[in-house]
Amino acid sequence: MTAAQAVAAPRASAGSLSAFATGSLGMGVWVTVPGLLLLYFLTDVLGVAAAVAGLALLVPKIIDVVVHPLVGSHSDRQARRTGHRRRMMLGGVLLGGAMVAMFTVPAGLDGTPAALWVAAWFIVGNLLFAMFQVPYLTTPSDLEIGYDERTRVFMFRMLFLTIGLLGAGVAAPALVTGGARGDYTVMASLLCIVMVVSALVAIRGVRALTDSCGFRLPADRSGHSVMADVKVAWADRDFRMLVLSYLFTGTTTHLFMAALPYFARYVYEDAGITALFMGSFLAPAVVAGPLWMVVSRRIGKQRGLLISQGVFVVGSVLLLLTSRMGVGASVAVVAAMGIAFAGLQLFAFSMVPDAVAAADAAGETQAGGYTGVWTATEALGTAIGPYLYSAALVLGGFVSSTAGEAAVQPDSAISALVVGFTVVPAVLMAVAMAFQSRYRLDAARGRSR
Repeated sequence: MTAAQAVAAPRASAGSLSAFATGSLGMGVWVTVPGLLLLYFLTDVLGVAAAVAGLALLVPKIIDVVVHPLVGSHSDRQARRTGHRRRMMLGGVLLGGAMVAMFTVPAGLDGTPAALWVAAWFIVGNLLFAMFQVPYLTTPSDLEIGYDERTRVFMFRMLFLTIGLLGAGVAAPALVTGGARGDYTVMASLLCIVMVVSALVAIRGVRALTDSCGFRLPADRSGHSVMADVKVAWADRDFRMLVLSYLFTGTTTHLFMAALPYFARYVYEDAGITALFMGSFLAPAVVAGPLWMVVSRRIGKQRGLLISQGVFVVGSVLLLLTSRMGVGASVAVVAAMGIAFAGLQLFAFSMVPDAVAAADAAGETQAGGYTGVWTATEALGTAIGPYLYSAALVLGGFVSSTAGEAAVQPDSAISALVVGFTVVPAVLMAVAMAFQSRYRLDAARGRSR
């Protein structure tokens, strides 16, 4: 992009960006609460065996891998026909109701029947989430803006997302400290209100952004065939490396969140400090987003992402040591990992519209198709992470229980849940770094804006 083009590129107002980013408050609730509490809810409240609980979380997300590209292609067709993608986003308004149903398991259901109830509503919720998330995250790719402005858009989105993650990550565990089923219903009902309001505000924000910054229509051939759209996206080498890296990144961070309640209860023998750990993880991320944007302007997104991933690797290893040193040491490490988490989200997501813009220059604009592949990968990571952790629990001989019970865990289970929380994430994030190092779009563009 030339200097003249950069000057001419539109700049979004803070008001429209804030309205757009408000959608991430509610979406942050959906990402956080099931990721943080659902595995624990199944094994320690509903008495579901760890292996069955892992499958109850994995299968709905596997379905997502198919659904998200379908939604992405349909979104491209809708964008060409109507000039916007907002109609699909109405599904997000119903998402809160699905979460309430998921955590309101009938009193007579325990064990595997309870897992089936949760999994069924998890599928419904994920479908509604896809309807909102795919067109929502395609918005920065649709806008006629430049390299740094795309980072700015995602910085706002990251700030609001982190606030949503923080609020849900602290409030949800605090609301269910009693451990009764009814506590989980109350928690989901209160957070449902946030999800509905945020979705409605976001739809208005998307309209304000596209009105002020322009709307890039998808290519004529996009949206006609889901498989063709996926092939085009997957054939893009830089996008493919970014996707594979984020698959392992998302797997790592969602394993981390699923493991936190177990780490708090069985290592420090206090389930109540789950909220402390989540606050320590996400509070620094709120202030770190703008700082990472400064880093992006100086060294580029690619280097910033690799630094963030490296910090997460080191932090995961250090948690293995601090688990023997006390809560304070672990909290300090988790806080550093929270700063890295902000970078993981900001850089990875803001690089997606960079890949779309590069494809646009080559005449291959398929923003919805690219975003569908990206969010399918994100969904897969959110499933694989908790599933891998549940597998670690199974290998360690973890004993499930129902609300009010206090199961005695063998030493092998304690060792497995600690290793699953520390060593496994370090290895997964190292693989993410290996893929990310092969991304070349920043260098090829010379960080042009």
